[in-house]
Amino acid sequence: MLRIRTRDKRRVLRSYLQQIHAVSDDIDQRKRMLRLFIVAGCGGRWRSVPFTHPATIETVAMDVDVKNKVNLDLEMFLKSKQYYHRIGRVWRRSYLLYGPSGTGKSSFAAALAKTLSYDVYDLDLAKVGDEFDLKLLLLRTTPRSVILIEDFDKYVVAAAANAAAAGGISAVMNLMDGVVNSCRIDVHIHFPMCDFNNFKNLASNYLGLKEHKLFPQVEEMFSSGATLSPAEIGELMMGNRNSPSRALKSVITALQTKPSTTGVCVDENPRVTTPKNGFRSGRVSLDGSVDGGGFRDGAKEIKKLYGLLRKKSILGKSQSFDLGT
Repeated sequence: MLRIRTRDKRRVLRSYLQQIHAVSDDIDQRKRMLRLFIVAGCGGRWRSVPFTHPATIETVAMDVDVKNKVNLDLEMFLKSKQYYHRIGRVWRRSYLLYGPSGTGKSSFAAALAKTLSYDVYDLDLAKVGDEFDLKLLLLRTTPRSVILIEDFDKYVVAAAANAAAAGGISAVMNLMDGVVNSCRIDVHIHFPMCDFNNFKNLASNYLGLKEHKLFPQVEEMFSSGATLSPAEIGELMMGNRNSPSRALKSVITALQTKPSTTGVCVDENPRVTTPKNGFRSGRVSLDGSVDGGGFRDGAKEIKKLYGLLRKKSILGKSQSFDLGT
């Protein structure tokens, strides 16, 4: 039985009932079936299918330190709803995932949604008709969901090229206004090509191996600059999962035949310095510390490209325009 002094009743019950309500919502959220929403053509409509992706944070090929920081960041965010409301901020968290293809970005997004028990809204900008459609789509998302935008930079370049050829670049600008102006990146996570530590994690997940006599040879090849993406190594291991030795030999052969790289981290923009652990907060954290100096700001790069497109739109078709500037 809960006994409360009369003078403390209002103060105690308010926080107590809020906690009960939050826990109840969390239990209901985790019990229901998750769904994946995709854009259903023009008109700002979604259609959904069951979301059954098996990825978890533990199975994604990431540096252990990065995983721990992601988990701590999520834990802090989930506990900070009342804090966000108190300071007048929208309770949301934005992650910029960048790196070469096959390094686990999509799997991480799926794992994030599964960890939180959130629905996923896969926002394919190529299927969004205009800014009005974009606003409708965003308004029709539900609370406690993940909004996923993949290959945003590639979309901007392709859309600009198509619009410029058709003389209709202003239409792209209207859509970009809605996306870029709301672009607030809280956390940047770099997904590099596979190194030996990630290789060992993959060998443990796919083959159940902690050690093997061929590991030193694999380590030597990674040290010499040879590399593959986690997806490529995972496919080789899955195809030879009944014979761990054959799986490792196939990885060694692939490392021998693929051109080696010279940098520690392989990225789509080699001029940019990447943090060693791949995780960097791009904003002031809730504890007041600041992190992010000297780090690649993906939002800035997107906005820079957007600015070039806007300049082209203003100057008109008579002026020359080079996306490579």
